[in-house]
Amino acid sequence: MKVRIQTMLGDIVVRLFDETPLHRDNFVKLVKEGYYDGTLFHRVIKDFMVQGGDPDSKGAPAGKMLGMGGPGYTIEAEIKDSLFHKRGALAAARQGDQVNPERRSSGSQFYIVWGQVYSEGQLRQFSKQLRMQRVQDAFNALAAEHRSEIMQMRKERNRAGLQELQDRLVAEAEKCVGSVGLSDEQIQVYSTVGGTPHLDGQYTVFGEVEEGLDVVEMIQGTATGRGDRPVDDIEMRASVIE
Repeated sequence: MKVRIQTMLGDIVVRLFDETPLHRDNFVKLVKEGYYDGTLFHRVIKDFMVQGGDPDSKGAPAGKMLGMGGPGYTIEAEIKDSLFHKRGALAAARQGDQVNPERRSSGSQFYIVWGQVYSEGQLRQFSKQLRMQRVQDAFNALAAEHRSEIMQMRKERNRAGLQELQDRLVAEAEKCVGSVGLSDEQIQVYSTVGGTPHLDGQYTVFGEVEEGLDVVEMIQGTATGRGDRPVDDIEMRASVIE
């Protein structure tokens, strides 16, 4: 399934991934309803990404802060190791982990990655950080399974038991994740094509640009003001390509 995003700077054609059916179907539904027509690319950060999909951006006066709007629901995360933040990736925006530990996606807001090309040294550091994040996620999942046991030991002030359980869960998490951080494919892409590797494992990537990457480049290079909103509005219309 493909979607065409029309702007005054040109058209962007994105292909939606079948591996993320919840996001694919929701995006297609909104496009067919005309939800995105008249909305803006309201947040643009050079050498990083361009973001749109906020319904509050329709007809928004200059200077209005945007980025909080949506359809009133979120989408279950569909984060896949094989779908990563290379240049041109289409991904779902979301609220931060502090209020959204399940990493559920915004019901409508999305971003298209631009990023940058990284050196091998930088990618080794990103790989280390990604593995640490995966270990933490695995540990959190294991801790949730032992929640009643943990609460009981806390109630009993059993510090030795808590430390023993923590050490065991950390070991299990380390074993589960293994030694892999960034894959060979990710390293090859990020060192040649570019992208934003520090977002991998954090947000759902559900598509990629097939045509119009030059348009994305023009958008991400535009002048911006407060809240990273472009000084000159960049409006969009979207349609499904059957």
